[in-house]
Amino acid sequence: MRIVIAPDSFKECLSASNVAIAIEKGIKKVDPKAEVVSIPMADGGEGTVEALVTATSGKIIRVESVDALSRPIGSFFGALGNGKTAVIEMASASGLELLTPEERNPLVTSTFGTGLLIKAAIDAGFQDIIIGIGGSATNDGGAGMAQALGYKLLDQNNKQIGSGGEALKYLDHIDCSAVHPFLRSVKITVACDVQNPLVGPSGATSVYGPQKGATPEMIDILEKGMIHYSKILQRQFGVDYSNLAGAGAAGGLGAALMAFCNAKVYSGFELIAEVANFEQQIGTANLVFTGEGKIDEQTVFGKTISGIAKICKTNRVPLVALAGMVSGNLDRLYEQGLTAAFSIANRPMTLDESKTQAATLLSFAAEQTMRIFHNSEKK
Repeated sequence: MRIVIAPDSFKECLSASNVAIAIEKGIKKVDPKAEVVSIPMADGGEGTVEALVTATSGKIIRVESVDALSRPIGSFFGALGNGKTAVIEMASASGLELLTPEERNPLVTSTFGTGLLIKAAIDAGFQDIIIGIGGSATNDGGAGMAQALGYKLLDQNNKQIGSGGEALKYLDHIDCSAVHPFLRSVKITVACDVQNPLVGPSGATSVYGPQKGATPEMIDILEKGMIHYSKILQRQFGVDYSNLAGAGAAGGLGAALMAFCNAKVYSGFELIAEVANFEQQIGTANLVFTGEGKIDEQTVFGKTISGIAKICKTNRVPLVALAGMVSGNLDRLYEQGLTAAFSIANRPMTLDESKTQAATLLSFAAEQTMRIFHNSEKK
């Protein structure tokens, strides 16, 4: 029996690789002879570097950066196996999980650290850069990223505006004279799992601001700043980014990468699946396991499991998803190709308990699932 394990990470708990290890343990307990292929997945958020580096036999490169509050941190980017492509996940510098709940404030958080990672990759000689932009702590429209690459975002007094989303309202003009000399010669591809525009009811601020710590009062300030910022970008670059799909990803970093770096935005899952040669792996499988921390009605909208389900349906391979929590109506996910979804919790427990025991619970759930398929195979 050939089984593919293709999970996303369990946020704040297990990496995609560790999820795969736990699931394989459960599989092997039932069928020690099963051929198991592990392909850690991601959709542009945390785990993107790991997924692509693993899939291409690449390596991790350690660098210094700053977090969303401009504090020095050790960070990283990946070098793919071809030796020509770097992969960055903005969450490793400007990510929400690097801040405590009390520190989360999109009025002041910045993408400057992400810009430093891009600069480091360019300085290392990479001509092709993939950037995963999920999991951000920021709502600064990518202004910090642009500043780290040498753009001067100036107010009416020709002084650089400060950090964070609140500072966008002071932006008057952009000086491109000191931009990194090799930036425009580098091809930048954005891996993104959302289609939100930059502004409006479904934009960066309104939809994602609250999870980054924004109060209703902050939302009003941030949205006004983002609308002003979008007008400056349009004046500078001749493009209206306010309603472009993906422009609102990562608090507007999507728009900034398009504007300042001439980047192209693609589905995070589809990009990673292509690099990992995922469909070919699925085509020869008897069963696929996937998983992530939570599966609900939103999973159908461009998330990793949704993408895997479509490929499994095309190849007529059963797909089982394991998650810390399963809730809501999943009919559309079943239509896409999901066979079944199971919560790994096997008794009433707190969130902290489930995180602590996640690996054990995953193994047990995979074992129980395998017993069904293994016995049916025998018949």
